[in-house]
Amino acid sequence: MSGPVSTVDAPVARADTGHPEAPCVEISDSREATVGTTRVRRALPRRGRRTVGAWCFADHMGPADVTENSGLDIGPHPHIGLQTVTWLTDGQVLHRDSLGSEQVIKPGQLNLMTAGGGVSHAEEATGHYRGTLEGIQLWVALPEATRHGRAAFEHHAGLPRADLDGGAGAATVLIGDFGGAVSPARRDTPLVGVDLDLRASATVPLRTGFEYALVVLEGAVAVHGKPLNPGRLGYLGEGRDELRLEVREPARAMLLGGTPFEEPILMWWNFVGRTRAEIDSAHASWERQDDRFGRVESALPRIPVAAPHWQRAGGER
Repeated sequence: MSGPVSTVDAPVARADTGHPEAPCVEISDSREATVGTTRVRRALPRRGRRTVGAWCFADHMGPADVTENSGLDIGPHPHIGLQTVTWLTDGQVLHRDSLGSEQVIKPGQLNLMTAGGGVSHAEEATGHYRGTLEGIQLWVALPEATRHGRAAFEHHAGLPRADLDGGAGAATVLIGDFGGAVSPARRDTPLVGVDLDLRASATVPLRTGFEYALVVLEGAVAVHGKPLNPGRLGYLGEGRDELRLEVREPARAMLLGGTPFEEPILMWWNFVGRTRAEIDSAHASWERQDDRFGRVESALPRIPVAAPHWQRAGGER
């Protein structure tokens, strides 16, 4: 599933960066929202914390009950300037996009779509899966060098794993490298995304040049004595070479990190840009239904959106 970002999450008065900090444990509550028909807990972006590395969006979705013909039900919608990273812990989803991709994703598999200058996609019921759906949808902000490039899609049916010290659990590497395991997924900036399956307290290796955050999907952990439960973002700052995680009950958590993203970004709806003019241009293309975002072969209705508020009378300037 994908967005959209609200001005509650990322104010659009001006483009901004992530403001990395020294090692810390900064805990903030996620914001509950509904995307399509599914409840999500939005951990990133938040006011005051727009990015962690190039990660700029994290929605913990579900758990939700889905059927063969009714699931996320997110109709065709556009993206620019970002990558969508879809990771399920339970259930199945069908991805369709304007590149002609049609791919069912299951737990342990990764869908990564690079928007570049423009792409559209839909997320649908599979036609065969009935049960529980849960996972996390992540966005990565693209750097200047690639954000205007061609759209692309990749699916990885299997990802590398690394054991945590002392048999404390295992790590699945979505993007980047961790514990000697290297993901085959594309990355356009120094970045890492790791699913931690934690059975006991563990010390995990980090890079001092990365900033990090932790999103707990289930269970409970603590960092420096501060509890971190589902529905919260634990920002850890940069400059650490390791992190001690106290596991208070078996847990599943996403470790997100990367070099601080120094390019100011502007986020509105499903777009990551640099200026309001770029957002206006993308919105106009979607409303005109021109060739920029292509067409998605989906039975779901195309998602419209009102013009950015700064175009409307009395809107923020």
